[in-house]
Amino acid sequence: MVAACFLSKGLTTLVGLLLLSFGSLAASQIEDQAEQFFRSGHTNNWAVLVCTSRFWFNYRHVANTLSVYRSVKRLGIPDSHIVLMLADDMACNPRNPKPATVFSHKNMELNVYGDDVEVDYRSYEVTVENFLRVLTGRIPPSTPRSKRLLSDDRSNILIYMTGHGGNGFLKFQDSEEITNIELADAFEQMWQKRRYNELLFIIDTCQGASMYERFYSPNIMALASSQVGEDSLSHQPDPAIGVHLMDRYTFYVLEFLEEINPASQTNMNDLFQVCPRSLCVSTPGHRTDLFQRDPKNVLITDFFGSVRKVEITTETISLQPDLESMESRYKKDWMDEELMEPLKYAEQLPVAQIIHQKPKLKDWHPPGGFILGLWALIIMVFFKTYGIKHMKFIF
Repeated sequence: MVAACFLSKGLTTLVGLLLLSFGSLAASQIEDQAEQFFRSGHTNNWAVLVCTSRFWFNYRHVANTLSVYRSVKRLGIPDSHIVLMLADDMACNPRNPKPATVFSHKNMELNVYGDDVEVDYRSYEVTVENFLRVLTGRIPPSTPRSKRLLSDDRSNILIYMTGHGGNGFLKFQDSEEITNIELADAFEQMWQKRRYNELLFIIDTCQGASMYERFYSPNIMALASSQVGEDSLSHQPDPAIGVHLMDRYTFYVLEFLEEINPASQTNMNDLFQVCPRSLCVSTPGHRTDLFQRDPKNVLITDFFGSVRKVEITTETISLQPDLESMESRYKKDWMDEELMEPLKYAEQLPVAQIIHQKPKLKDWHPPGGFILGLWALIIMVFFKTYGIKHMKFIF
């Protein structure tokens, strides 16, 4: 009997310990999930997407930018948080056999222009000055909200650029260029002004790796389509359109992004491997020494997706409604409505008469300069007729 009692107590203790261990394990898993959710430290996402090339033969650069635009919108970044800069309007180009379309795949399989593209800077608005002003926030007060990068120190920003470049520069519309030093200094200004939490810079151009060599600001991760001395090659020629539709690096990056969803756990290390030399012909590069986190712990959606703003509080918030206070508030509002006088609408003509009513003629008033000129003419005529000796009769 005693042995059975000890056995039952031992089993109870063992079950209790197992339940406690399972509870602690579940709690630790919840904490890990919460840490995973907040580990990047950002509460909002922004994207600045820039095509710097004009002319029909640069069709692929516009398609590159619109393809990235399509992907970030699909993953949750709204148009209000995207600054889209296109140096040329390929959709309305007279040489386009399919007006109002821009295709990124041969045989016209995927139209990336769509019906809801919001271009913020177009044509000759795409300049080095405007680009730097967008990044640093030094823009005129009259600039509309859609043309502003309204980021803060909790923002993760994706900056994508494509066009023609060389060792240490990227051309804007074949008329000017931005250097890697100017770009590095702009990112430093953004950091000093607390305009980003983390920044992902991607560039698809010849000798693209030279554009991130001069970066020195913290929390920047950079990717490029080619190393110094290498060209970034085009892809997907289409005989019907007559040009190449995309660049190789962006094409394979976009294929990779098509497999991503907002809940995906794919990390940045996977993005580094999407376009090996066997596919790109050039050698893609990346730089992570300025970035504080390990790329394998950085989700793709930390930059290509979007998060909702949240605030953490330690206060206890009651979700149960206080019925007594609600009833008293409703009674007070009802009494106030009873005491108020009924609303009276201003008397006005019927709508039919307003529509057919003739516009009222404005009273004519001579301009101020007319009166002054008239007085000057009267005085001149008086002097010419009577001379100065008759001035005493005036005053």
